[in-house]
Amino acid sequence: MTQTIGLDFGTSNTVAVAAQGQAATVPVAFRDGTDSFTSLPTVLSFLDRGAAKALNPEVGPWAIRQFLESFGDVRFIQSLKTFAASRVFKGTGVFGVRFEFEDLMATFLSCAFERAGAAFDPSATRLVVGRPVEFAGYNPDEELAMDRYRKAFRKVGFKDILFVMEPVGAAFSYAQSLEEDTTILVADLGGGTTDYSIMRFETKAGHLKATPLGRGGIGIAGDTLDYRIIDNVILPKLGKGSAYRSMGKVLEMPPNLFSNFARWHMLSIFKTSDDFKEMKKLLRYCLEPEKIETFIELVEEDQGYPLYKAVSETKAQLSHEDEAELVFKPLGPDFRANVSRKDFEAWIAPDLNKMNGALDATLAKADLSENDIDRVFMTGGTSFVPAVRRQFAERFGQERISGGNELTSVANGLALIGAREDAADWALAA
Repeated sequence: MTQTIGLDFGTSNTVAVAAQGQAATVPVAFRDGTDSFTSLPTVLSFLDRGAAKALNPEVGPWAIRQFLESFGDVRFIQSLKTFAASRVFKGTGVFGVRFEFEDLMATFLSCAFERAGAAFDPSATRLVVGRPVEFAGYNPDEELAMDRYRKAFRKVGFKDILFVMEPVGAAFSYAQSLEEDTTILVADLGGGTTDYSIMRFETKAGHLKATPLGRGGIGIAGDTLDYRIIDNVILPKLGKGSAYRSMGKVLEMPPNLFSNFARWHMLSIFKTSDDFKEMKKLLRYCLEPEKIETFIELVEEDQGYPLYKAVSETKAQLSHEDEAELVFKPLGPDFRANVSRKDFEAWIAPDLNKMNGALDATLAKADLSENDIDRVFMTGGTSFVPAVRRQFAERFGQERISGGNELTSVANGLALIGAREDAADWALAA
């Protein structure tokens, strides 16, 4: 029996699921000491030890740890997927070694499977890969992206490779249980993007088939919602909105200095920038210097990742509680901020409106209305946010909303498709 791996290579996280036949699937678990997890952050790092053959690549939490502990000797790569369809990205040098996109992707996957302790032969394993409905970036070249994907998987050793649309994978497990033909809206709410796909699942002559009807999305999701907490709770403590004196005038601290908190790894880049040097020069003229001093300390001590971890945990707590306490000791041993779900929902309301507008456009492009949608399948970590779920329920009715295995549904469906005799029928043309 051929083993199948379903791979959801995401912008923020990567998930793999193994299947032996159509009866059962098992998520690939990544282990860090006594911890085990099935969602691996899609980050890659290289540690420079002064020799071209000793770059010491790491992935996921090990890459983050390497990045935080090794200061300037690490090359850290995040959101690799966003470069797949870019003709502007022509590779990069890593401590004197040239890496094309496919080299970076293959390195990430090889390290990931090694960290999982996955004992399988890639050459004898079918790999079913989720393909995004639309690749990220300005004027994306889908043909280039797919060519890079294929080269990367072959470098790892896979020979039997199938590509299936990610939303098809997400809805597949659920669609197998349907008793009648159904039009499904798949809302994939991840870390970097919100993607919508509308599909018609039909059973003909005993075979389940899916027909795409429409697609769309927007670059707003979990990371953006995290930043709203930072913007409203953390940044005022770091001097956002404060002022400084210059040539007899009182001026606001440049807002662009604080935009670096939108992505945690950008703070380390900011640390070596001219803007950061200028900020430190401004310190003597600031009206609230203690706040700017704290800002500088956070940047110099590489506290970006711990901050985002604390904020993400606070957001997760708000998914099942009306109030959560945000604790972040680098702001002071006594720093504690109570964040209410009511305030959080007010902060993210403009973002939810934009997500709703993208859904309007998706339905209009498909020439469909809410009444034409039989079921809504929500997947991805951001689907846990109550305000997000409520927005869908108010629009489509709670009785039409479904979910389950939100973090692994795409990879799980891909693995099940790969185990079918008609797997090739579900795949995109080579």
